[in-house]
Amino acid sequence: MHYNLMFPMRAVKHWNRWCEGATIGDIAKLVEEAGFDAFSMSEHPYPDRDWLAHGGHHAFDPFVSLSFAAAATTRIRVMTYILVSGYRSPYLTAKGAASLDLLSGGRFTLGTGAGYLKSEFEALGADFGRRGALLDEAIAAWRAAWAGVDHDGPEFGVSGHLALPPPLTAGGPPIWIGGNGAAAQRRVVETADGWMPMAASGEMAAITRARPLEDIDTLGNWIATVNKRRAELDRGPADVSFVPFEADLLASGDCTAFTAAVQPKLDDYAGAGVTWITVEPASRSFSDFRTDIELLASQLIHR
Repeated sequence: MHYNLMFPMRAVKHWNRWCEGATIGDIAKLVEEAGFDAFSMSEHPYPDRDWLAHGGHHAFDPFVSLSFAAAATTRIRVMTYILVSGYRSPYLTAKGAASLDLLSGGRFTLGTGAGYLKSEFEALGADFGRRGALLDEAIAAWRAAWAGVDHDGPEFGVSGHLALPPPLTAGGPPIWIGGNGAAAQRRVVETADGWMPMAASGEMAAITRARPLEDIDTLGNWIATVNKRRAELDRGPADVSFVPFEADLLASGDCTAFTAAVQPKLDDYAGAGVTWITVEPASRSFSDFRTDIELLASQLIHR
């Protein structure tokens, strides 16, 4: 099992107070030294106030913040969890991903998804209604740009252009897909390298337009189905990153109850096909974050 630490999104809104003088580099280095395998950032460039008032969150720009993290570390991967492809031209994403992969020494994972926040799409002038089809073509455009060949497609087709330098990772950085729906699973089966399904109650599923996912047995069945279909295409099992069902226990800002609840379930998650556990602590300050990281590492990674 590998462990990914998602930067606590609650810290962004109150960064100047929360950080206590620490930098993103200091935070990523602490995460690396604790034994985590990756450090990740979410993305919300321009969310609406109503969504923010009902559980939404701010986020740093993922490429900028992860560059600081990569520069301060040597081992851990840096990843977007998740980047919404439709918010920008695929060629801008391809350039940012290639640059970060090369400059980090091949340590970047591009976690991406179609997105669900319609108001943010509208604020950015992005196409919400066609976001799924545009993501499919964006993935093809990314890989064409990384390979130095033209992409022939209805939306992003272009010829006679070149983006150098290429990424360090052969074929480009790994692409992981976020989401629970049939389209997300199809992308994992056919084109992507990993999957980030999301725990979702019926109520949350309605908000995010996802399929409900409420127990490990269902998660295991979904992963088995995806990997079976990948095998039929001569593709190996997908990496699967998952935020544990027990993550609600982190909301209080105390990791103790979470670690006590999730530690006995780690073998069950592994048995279901999860290869990465993602944890986002709700630390109220950098001092608390340091304490939380030590507890999480001792109880989960070094159990």
